[in-house]
Amino acid sequence: MLVRDAMSTLVLTIGPAHTLRQAAALMSARRVGAAVVLDPDGTGIGILTERDVLNSVGLGQDPDTEHAHAHTTTDVVFAAPSWTLEEAAGTMAHGGFRHLIVLDRGEPAGIVSVRDIIRCWAPQRQPVQRVPA
Repeated sequence: MLVRDAMSTLVLTIGPAHTLRQAAALMSARRVGAAVVLDPDGTGIGILTERDVLNSVGLGQDPDTEHAHAHTTTDVVFAAPSWTLEEAAGTMAHGGFRHLIVLDRGEPAGIVSVRDIIRCWAPQRQPVQRVPA
């Protein structure tokens, strides 16, 4: 199975000036663990994850004044839609991260997460048969 088969194509994108609270609210509303940060005037494409927000709050930083650009990972490893899920999982395991931005012709086409890969690899959940006591 390929990354294109597992990735989410509805990508949450934010700008570098979004506060961490704004980013967290958008991520929560869309039920995603990462946002692609687009900074055409600066670092280009980066990623802000729930872990980045958590680390900032854990340090006592104010999510209303901290901006995404200060917490964005900019040395991003990108995946191609044609990668196998094994390649994506290996890259995540080697790099110690849980999300890969998928680029197609230089543009973000999706995000693949560990959860997406597990969903593809795990057998379909069957309804639990309850035995009367």
